[in-house]
Amino acid sequence: MNTPVPETEGTPRLSINRWSCRTTGIQEFLEATAAAGIEAVGLWRQDVEEIGRDALRRRTDDAGLRVSSLCRGGFLTAAPAAERTAALDENRRAIDEAVALGAPTLVMVVGGLSREDKDVVAARGRVTEGIAALAPYAESAGITLSLEPMHPMFAADRSVLSTTHQALDIAEQVGSPAVGVVVDTYHVWWDPQLAGAIRRAAEADRLLAYQVCDWNLPLAAEPLFSRGYMGDGFVDFPAITTLIRDAGYRGDIEVEIFNEDVWATPVAESIRIIAERFEQLVLPHA
Repeated sequence: MNTPVPETEGTPRLSINRWSCRTTGIQEFLEATAAAGIEAVGLWRQDVEEIGRDALRRRTDDAGLRVSSLCRGGFLTAAPAAERTAALDENRRAIDEAVALGAPTLVMVVGGLSREDKDVVAARGRVTEGIAALAPYAESAGITLSLEPMHPMFAADRSVLSTTHQALDIAEQVGSPAVGVVVDTYHVWWDPQLAGAIRRAAEADRLLAYQVCDWNLPLAAEPLFSRGYMGDGFVDFPAITTLIRDAGYRGDIEVEIFNEDVWATPVAESIRIIAERFEQLVLPHA
């Protein structure tokens, strides 16, 4: 279900996720990305909230950029009925925003646990129910839902899905062609079953997106901010990217870095480094 990207004279297949330049204003980010010859960006709903979805679409179009994904939907693990209903309504709004922005997929961070309800199996069951409720709406809108497994250290607060196989289990239980997975190197590089999971996703036509960044040490006080430039940490990008390529993925490859040092770097310089590392470590194997 991944859409092959068009030929480009810049850096082919590279998309810059908005949060790689989180502290840069949205207009400056779009202009810097386009000026670097990059043709795609991953956007976040925070910018939609700030300037409106129609204004954001106009700015993206005016910069000559495609939208590779929208972050983020999900947070479907709450037990109380009212909270679950509100979460479904919010996710339908996110799907509408993805349509308006021209994003083919909505990245789904499914949610964690509460101190009152620590039943992780039940929480995963509620995720399955929530995705099943959203899938027909997404399918009718022409949007896919990319379930994002996250490193196990985030299971308590962000995602009760820790492996690609777990995400695929839910996608297959739901059964909709609109539901699949995103492989994010930061979260899954450690998984000894990753190769088989990528093959499984490809065979089921559920490999929807590929995101890259490195795993840096020492971990930051906020571990999410330990994502780094490719080559600065411990991820084997040639190996994982080869698995993705051999699985038939031909879509955008989105660089998503949360790192305070990267955010403090002038945006043109950080995008230059991203493109350089992408061309060295990822693109030759894609």
